[in-house]
Amino acid sequence: MLTGDGLRSRSHGLPPEVLDAQAAALGLPLVTGRAGWDDYEAVFLDRLAGFRAGGLRVGVFGDIDLEPHRQWVERVCGEHGIEAYLPLWREPCRELLAEFIRAGYSATIVAVSDARLPASFLGRQMDWQTVSALEAAGVDACGEEGEFHTVVTDGPLFAAPLRLDHGAVIGHAGYSFLEVSLIS
Repeated sequence: MLTGDGLRSRSHGLPPEVLDAQAAALGLPLVTGRAGWDDYEAVFLDRLAGFRAGGLRVGVFGDIDLEPHRQWVERVCGEHGIEAYLPLWREPCRELLAEFIRAGYSATIVAVSDARLPASFLGRQMDWQTVSALEAAGVDACGEEGEFHTVVTDGPLFAAPLRLDHGAVIGHAGYSFLEVSLIS
């Protein structure tokens, strides 16, 4: 989901060209919507209606343990007869991270909650050193409570890695975002 002006992704602050490149590297279509927080659910429901009309029966979500998130995705999907599938639900965080790192995925922290983490975490790769630092800071190392957000730039499913240039740190509404752009 993008911001209302379409210039950034809603929670991660990523420009659309990064999302486009990520989808292309994965060989997947990208469907977006533009929304503020006030109309987020309505826009999301509209996209679900389009998916359902196209034959989609199941939506996959990456929530691990936040019950309100699970309830929300189940409710909105249910409104369109789509099953919400949460394959990571209640899996141990450390095991998920170990699988992610062992598989060869690369992710960069691009947003942090200022109340939970310092902006110095921005730009860090998700490796065991970063996982240890996140845990030492007292946050969930998978960021389940919105402490931080990442962008995945490489892994076994990627045709080619995304190369990102790191720019300025931008503060907005209690979060710090790392501006990123594609390196061609």
